[in-house]
Amino acid sequence: MDKDVVLYRTRDGRPRAVRPYCPHLGAHLGAGGTVQGQNLVCPFHRFAFAPDGTCVSTPDGPPPRARLLHHTISEHNGFVFAWYEPDGAPPTWDVPDTVQTGVVPTAAWSAEVHTYAQEIIENTLDYRHLPVLHQVAVQELDPPTSEGPLLRMRLRLGPDRPPVLRQRIQADHSFLMAGLGYLRVELPLPSLGLISYLWVMHTPTGPRRTHMLVATACADIRKPDATGASLPRRGLHRAFARAMLRTAVGKVHQDLAIWNTKRYEPRPRLAASDEAIGFFRQWVRQFYPSSP
Repeated sequence: MDKDVVLYRTRDGRPRAVRPYCPHLGAHLGAGGTVQGQNLVCPFHRFAFAPDGTCVSTPDGPPPRARLLHHTISEHNGFVFAWYEPDGAPPTWDVPDTVQTGVVPTAAWSAEVHTYAQEIIENTLDYRHLPVLHQVAVQELDPPTSEGPLLRMRLRLGPDRPPVLRQRIQADHSFLMAGLGYLRVELPLPSLGLISYLWVMHTPTGPRRTHMLVATACADIRKPDATGASLPRRGLHRAFARAMLRTAVGKVHQDLAIWNTKRYEPRPRLAASDEAIGFFRQWVRQFYPSSP
């Protein structure tokens, strides 16, 4: 949101996210700051700040009454999420984990996009562009349904080819959106005994500027009490995740040509088959301030 955030981990492994400037004389804590045990130490005068933000020591005297301001953060599936609270309000919801525990991405790609975060996630519900831009046929299995800050749907996707050929290579994808910054796609592949995960996450960095992250992972479809994957299977997981990422990034590059040059239409003239976009526009209102 056009502001810097300083991320660090304390000795106990917990991540922290703080506003970037030291309250003493304004040094940027991310430009040379260090972590010593549980404390974040300023690079300018060596003032040390405890995990709660309190200044606890200085090199040459008692610490002043000063405190760093924190962002609320959480970790899920190897990602760190920061809560943006312009008015200081605490989080009212969190991003859910995957059903399988311990799944973390093994391949990732990122880019800066000249658009809004909402445009990126709305693209998922724009079924009409899939065959036109990506040559992908789409069938809605479960329409978008909302659960407060979460939105779910299921689509059957496959190459846009004659029906006889298409049927053999279609796959059912489950989509989960959380807020404006999180999209997760699950793709079970029972014939291979695998399930793949794809994350698309967006961090607004400034006016009409968004940092986009695409990441993938793969795991075995197994019962919760099953043992971990063997070494050859883990190699298969990584190879499949990398292949998925290449495919996804190829599609994203096609979208980038549109996103980087389009404008946002606040009152779009939707067609009869654009119900999902209309549903999304209603759902997404909850994530914006009530005042202009």
